[in-house]
Amino acid sequence: MNAGVSVSFPETLAQLLKARFPVLCVETFEEQRALHQIATVAGDEALVRRPRAMWTWSVTAGLIQPDGKPRAGGQRATDALQALPRIDEPAVFVFRDLHPLHVDGQYPQNMEIVRLLRDVAQAFRSGPHPRTLVLLTPVPQIPAELSKDVTLVDFPLPGPAELRGLLGAMIQANAATGRLRVALDEAGHERFVTAAAGLTMQEAENAYARAMVDDPVLDLADVRIVHDEKRQIVRKSGVLEFIDAGVTLSDLGGLRNLKSWLVKRNGSWLPEAAEWGLPAPRGVLITGVPGCGKSLTAKAMATAWDLPLLRLDVGRVFAGLVGSSEQNMRSALRVAEAVAPCVLWIDEIEKGFAAGTNGDSGTGARVFGTFLTWMQERQQPVFVVATANDFEGLPSELLRKGRFDEVFFVDLPSRAERVAIWRVHLERALRRPRAAGELAVDPALLDELAGLTEGYAGAEIEQAVVAGLFDAFSERRGLRRDDLVRAVMTIVPLSVTQAERIDGLRGWARNRAVSATGTDDWEFRNETGSLR
Repeated sequence: MNAGVSVSFPETLAQLLKARFPVLCVETFEEQRALHQIATVAGDEALVRRPRAMWTWSVTAGLIQPDGKPRAGGQRATDALQALPRIDEPAVFVFRDLHPLHVDGQYPQNMEIVRLLRDVAQAFRSGPHPRTLVLLTPVPQIPAELSKDVTLVDFPLPGPAELRGLLGAMIQANAATGRLRVALDEAGHERFVTAAAGLTMQEAENAYARAMVDDPVLDLADVRIVHDEKRQIVRKSGVLEFIDAGVTLSDLGGLRNLKSWLVKRNGSWLPEAAEWGLPAPRGVLITGVPGCGKSLTAKAMATAWDLPLLRLDVGRVFAGLVGSSEQNMRSALRVAEAVAPCVLWIDEIEKGFAAGTNGDSGTGARVFGTFLTWMQERQQPVFVVATANDFEGLPSELLRKGRFDEVFFVDLPSRAERVAIWRVHLERALRRPRAAGELAVDPALLDELAGLTEGYAGAEIEQAVVAGLFDAFSERRGLRRDDLVRAVMTIVPLSVTQAERIDGLRGWARNRAVSATGTDDWEFRNETGSLR
């Protein structure tokens, strides 16, 4: 089967029509937009030299002539296909949703449709008049018998220019009524255009309309409504999950280097960055000690960049029928690109792919290969955040430059970072009036708790606060210092129970990763380049 490669759909279609390709298959859910573009190209003498009239067929309307009247005897697909070779005039015949008949139908009908399609392809290759059959379908299912007769043509989703025009027209129409005030500069308009990337024109129109009726003012806060529309795409994929981050970078204690790296790349997927010659960032791999904020960083990153956060469940990729895993992965990656710009989070990536590599006749290797190729070749701004606890489970191919922009190592928090972590969790806990009591989050308390929790992970400090709250709740009083100290003393940290493993992680990272914490030793090494 020939794969259509195009810069734009009209240009590609014009080339194929002029070259008299007999049968094309266009994959899209946007029937009306596709029909409009096909009719425009087919009727443009400057594009195709010999203009063609457009006929259409569907199972509900039958074969419709260019004048809008149905052709007698063209209701059934077989009758319509038999009639095409006898229509000897320049024409484009657009058949909608024919694929269930030649793929999923009963055997006799299946083979009859396939045979008729081959007959049409043969007839359209000859004759004095240019004729082309276009199969318009949201699900391209081409039988093997037609693989040499049908050419696949990409029909891209609306680009920035179309979305920008749609937004401008809707703003003008609503602002003219006096019911909408627009508080957006040029960069704000671009945010809305970028947020709608991956939506169909109808979906984008619905999203913009919701944003405009949400309140009388259209501002950057309404971008979240456009993101909500994208949730529908993600939910239907079955493999991806749309995550409500609800976490900001200020909720992360420490990780100075990593946070600085992320802040500097905010907005780097926008046209403004392209004017600087900057490529969109590809992603980061975050490995390190469990419980030190790797997963939290993915959520905070999406919030800081104001991008949707998608989580790829690799376990779901390998679920389902035999042979469906590769298709599941390809479908998930297509959805991520459709939603782009976005953050794609793969938690514990070494476990996810390892789960499908043993005893699966090579399925895991093929799925992993598909993912690696996509990481290298993707064009859409999908920022991948992969987290890993076990560096020994990371394939060497994943660590090669070009897959990720950087590999960060998250170590146990330093004393200064523990102060910041304690402050975050205590201030959050004491926002509840019943828990507050007389406890004051002052520097002396934070310094004392940071000293008591040397070698503790951030998650262990969080659990110490939770345990202290349970003590306070049991006596129906406010949280006290003694509750926190007692909770700390009852926790045996990971640095004690898995000391050897943590030493191994640090040894691996010393020459392979950049510290996320930004201690003086690591900063010196980064500046001198000895890590790379």
